[in-house]
Amino acid sequence: MLLEKTTRMNFLFDFYQALLTDKQRSYMELYYLDDHSLGEIAESYNISRQAVYDNIRRTEAMLEEYEDKLKLFEKFQQRQAMLKQLTEALQDDASTLETRLALVEQLKESD
Repeated sequence: MLLEKTTRMNFLFDFYQALLTDKQRSYMELYYLDDHSLGEIAESYNISRQAVYDNIRRTEAMLEEYEDKLKLFEKFQQRQAMLKQLTEALQDDASTLETRLALVEQLKESD
């Protein structure tokens, strides 16, 4: 579960980091990408561990809010699934041209 949350936050951060403040971006990078502890981040910014924790939790909530509204990560996941299906169909000699073209159309419509 923790790995799933970390992976999700990393994706959301990739999609929405431009919407964050410099401080939010920095805390999230240190915590999620560089795997720093709350204590390490607090020490480097000379603030309390609780302040770092609160900022990261608020930023996570903001990222989830952006995703609820914009759905960039959800659309990315759908495109990845369609690409996988298309790749499998292209590798499967039994799949028909119609099937392959339908998958291409689905992929086009997803944007």
